[in-house]
Amino acid sequence: MQSYRAFEVRGRHQFNLVMREARNPLPGEVRLKVEACGVCHTDVLAVEGMRANPASPLVPGHEIVGVIEAVGEGVTTWKPGDHVGVSYLNGHCGVCEPCRRGDFVNCANQEQTGTTVDGGYAEVAYARASGVVRIPDGMEALDVAPLLCAGITVYKGLLRAQARPGALVAIQGMGGLGHLGIQYAVKLGYRVAAIARGTGKSELAVQLGADHYIDSIATNPGAALHALGGADAIVATAASGTSMSALIPGLAPNGRLVVAGASLDPIEVRTADLIFGTRSLTGTLTGSAIENEDNLAFVQRHGIRSMNEVLPLAEAPKAYERMMSGQARFRVVLDTRT
Repeated sequence: MQSYRAFEVRGRHQFNLVMREARNPLPGEVRLKVEACGVCHTDVLAVEGMRANPASPLVPGHEIVGVIEAVGEGVTTWKPGDHVGVSYLNGHCGVCEPCRRGDFVNCANQEQTGTTVDGGYAEVAYARASGVVRIPDGMEALDVAPLLCAGITVYKGLLRAQARPGALVAIQGMGGLGHLGIQYAVKLGYRVAAIARGTGKSELAVQLGADHYIDSIATNPGAALHALGGADAIVATAASGTSMSALIPGLAPNGRLVVAGASLDPIEVRTADLIFGTRSLTGTLTGSAIENEDNLAFVQRHGIRSMNEVLPLAEAPKAYERMMSGQARFRVVLDTRT
């Protein structure tokens, strides 16, 4: 058994680099050597002490790519040497009511990687076998890591929207989620409107394939979408309930606002905006392991790329601060091999 480096957090914003001893995987579990781990905004739950027992040390990080080193008793679908990923959902139980109905994302007994169990700010990580994602041949760890959470989130959000081919779909926000959402929407065959604050990202939006750019400072984004004929779907990625509220009048009849960005402030909706036009508002979380494999296959086939800033594991606290600053273009990824 080897020792490995890991960044633990305690309390609020207390990072500690420690050496841990690797253990054998538990029954139904795998152990992997981490190659890369994305730094995601959801990591605030661990780092800022927003969990059940913040005094207990925890390793953050849930966009993990690595190679399986060992498998626990009963694991038959994975073997040492497999190139795999682990996302926010650490593996479903398979026996609760949601699982029995095939709703693995809402498993009642599922741990959250890097929030309720140790994650990937480390050289070694663990996951239930049911939460492991197979990485296609030819995909590089640093490229894949953000796709396991940010990518699957916008991909599932677009699928949940159920817009018709060629429809106008809007992506609100052009950060870590939004710059990916534009690419997915384009490759899914939609006419795409990108919505962001100011004009600074308009050129990039066009480069990523957007047909329209809406500056939400200069104009009301809902009115701008209405002028384009209305959006069949809007995937909202910016963490602001207030900014999402303004989008709803921009939905076409039967349009859906799909919320992917988590925010503490509420979304305010006029009942008439939902009733007249039969519009709807829904949330999207992430996907199951097999859906994440579909996601990666789609990404590989269509050349979707996350724009990343890469830092070594030793600079994990700096990487977290960079992500939180909002200045990263656009995802931050830890390289645990350096």
